Amino acid sequence: MRLPDDSKESSKMTPAMVSATMAVTLFVGAILLAVLLLNGGIGGGNSREGADRAGSAQSGEETQSETFDWEKLGKDAALTPDSLDFWDLYPEETQSQAEEPKPDPVKETAATDPATDGKHTLIRYADGKEEWVLISPYLPKQGYDFTNLVSQSGLMKYYVNGKKASYLGADISKYQDYVDFVKLKKAGVDYVMLRVGARGYGSGQLTVDDYFADNIKRAADAGLEIGVYFFSQALTQEEALEEADLVLEQIRDHEVRFPVVFDMEYVENDTARVEALSKEEKTTLTKLFLDTVKAAGYIPMIYGNKEWLIKRIDLSRLTAYDVWLSQAADIPDYPYRFTMWQYTTSASISGIAGLANLNISFVDYSEK
Repeated sequence: MRLPDDSKESSKMTPAMVSATMAVTLFVGAILLAVLLLNGGIGGGNSREGADRAGSAQSGEETQSETFDWEKLGKDAALTPDSLDFWDLYPEETQSQAEEPKPDPVKETAATDPATDGKHTLIRYADGKEEWVLISPYLPKQGYDFTNLVSQSGLMKYYVNGKKASYLGADISKYQDYVDFVKLKKAGVDYVMLRVGARGYGSGQLTVDDYFADNIKRAADAGLEIGVYFFSQALTQEEALEEADLVLEQIRDHEVRFPVVFDMEYVENDTARVEALSKEEKTTLTKLFLDTVKAAGYIPMIYGNKEWLIKRIDLSRLTAYDVWLSQAADIPDYPYRFTMWQYTTSASISGIAGLANLNISFVDYSEK
């Protein structure tokens, strides 16, 4: 249908009118978009946040995020980027998050392995069981460099800056039978640790070693330094004092410059009296014996293997005393301080007919 000419003229739109119309349309569209976004976004009713808001609206609750400030869109207010600040809802991944390294299972396993973490030491019990034990940070540690340990024909020596800084010893009791101390001296032995006596591990009876009196005299005549030890099975403080008194009585007429040693231990293939004692009781008896020896003017020392020293007594109460470690090995792995080491019980050396127990001392006790 054709319109009258005057209708055609009146329906024409000027460029200004077209621009105004487009501006209004865009403005209204922006308003609608802002309303939708501020009320949870398109499809926001399906999200957890949209569901929470819907529940609040149904219950009549009104929150700040649900109230739209219409005045901001008045003719005197301008729509700014801050008015539509919804981009922080989806923060970008930072570079540090994107590049965060994944855990290395190999390294984590090594860090928790007691065999490699440097914080544990292995105990091997007489029945064959093994246990990794945490090394105490409070006990004094041994600081030897065992790359300087040299074994020559079964005789152990320790060097510091190229100079020998150790002393070879043999511990001797009636079980070695007759010992030629002159030959022992010529073989390179510097000192001997002689057994004074023992308490029966079953009977509890005190005895003096059958060879002690002869051994101490002939060892001194051969020019060897002398230390002594006593095999204890004391159950009470009275018995521990009785053992100490016996030792002091036997050595009082001899020059004993190496340590006087307390040797309490279990026995193989049988039950010892001291197995009935607690760790604290064994420690108390050990300390009483050593204190008595020290008060008499001698150097006290504790003897034991790794299990005994770490598990059977409380070393934290005995740090004032030197330790004679018994561990048959090329290199000891005892972590704490010790000054004497029994490194073999099956050596062959001139002067002893059978198997010999050999030791190395890192201290010259004759100079103390």
